[in-house]
Amino acid sequence: MTHGLVDSFGRVHRDLRISLTDKCNLRCTYCMPADGVPLAPKPTLLTLEEMLTIARVAVEAGIAEIRLTGGEPLLRPDIVAIVEGLAALEGPEGHPEISMTTNGIGLARLAEPLREAGLARLNVSLDTLDPERFKTMTRRGRFDDVMAGLDAARATGFEPIKVNTVLLRSENDDEANDLLEWAIREGYELRFIEQMPLDGGHIWSRTEMITGAEILDALRAHHTLTEVPGRGAAPAELFEVDGGPARVGVVASVTMPFCGACDRLRLTSDGQLRSCLFSRTETNLRDILRSGASDDDITAKIHECLASKLPGHGINEPGFLQPPRPMSAIGG
Repeated sequence: MTHGLVDSFGRVHRDLRISLTDKCNLRCTYCMPADGVPLAPKPTLLTLEEMLTIARVAVEAGIAEIRLTGGEPLLRPDIVAIVEGLAALEGPEGHPEISMTTNGIGLARLAEPLREAGLARLNVSLDTLDPERFKTMTRRGRFDDVMAGLDAARATGFEPIKVNTVLLRSENDDEANDLLEWAIREGYELRFIEQMPLDGGHIWSRTEMITGAEILDALRAHHTLTEVPGRGAAPAELFEVDGGPARVGVVASVTMPFCGACDRLRLTSDGQLRSCLFSRTETNLRDILRSGASDDDITAKIHECLASKLPGHGINEPGFLQPPRPMSAIGG
């Protein structure tokens, strides 16, 4: 079957990341300044119906996976209805798989209804096992809420539950092995993610970033890691730990980019389609939708966005400029 969402470099796009809100109930130091970032005015945000319309057109064009992000997606009061609506969509490959990246706050209450609504997979962000360090890194004392959310997700039957961790130099980089051994004991799949130049305070520094190679060196000091073949378009390079079955992943977007296999598009909470996390241009789907655009019009705009997609994110190029929007407004 010929897939419809192919860019000018031959990359087939099957994955749509939808940011549900730019709000977050944490203030992680590598993501936001202490007083937060300006939020999009409420009238500019996509409604449930508008979001489902765009997603339906994208799924019918070939999107097979939808990941919900933020900000913090669980802050959307209609989150269960969103998942239910997205899970009911149908395209050439059937119903899309619906997943979510969350900080876990709110999962204790929402894990069960989300699973019943059709959420298939969860990634939960957690950078430390120390409650006091968590409070310092997030500027909020919500460690116990995250742990309760993880417990609820596991009890509800989500599997595998992936835990996303960003290591910061001299802050939590001493916890790499502790986090891995904790994840193995608890039955979670750990993903270490390089810090990216997408922070709201524009304080990212290449010299301060913990690289994927450093992360692997730290883990190999305690464990034997064996690369898992067949990565495909997945952002994480996977390794079996001590012969398996436990695995750990490293997402080295900066130092070991995987742009050549990228299959992702991103829709912001205010209806802007982005071809790349680091793109400095956007395609406005919200305004054409509100002007009465047909499905064909929306499909044409999606292809227009794809046509502008560059071969790589350009972080390692001399002229790289950080996108105007921070990660919290783009969606991870």
